[in-house]
Amino acid sequence: MAIVVNVDVMLARRKMKSKDLADAIGLSETNLSLLKQGHVKGVRFNTLEAICKALDCQPGDLLEYRANA
Repeated sequence: MAIVVNVDVMLARRKMKSKDLADAIGLSETNLSLLKQGHVKGVRFNTLEAICKALDCQPGDLLEYRANA
């Protein structure tokens, strides 16, 4: 897939654990893991907004387009 999810990068920069992010945004750890691995077909804007708010970042910090991915 040409869209790469960089949630792990932002978690590391913020020194936050996946469990803490999942709790903060009201998402199960399983669903957050699927999102981080790029195994989802879409992300709701309200979920993206909650992640950005919790990690104090922009959507572009989380999602990246790579033509040769």
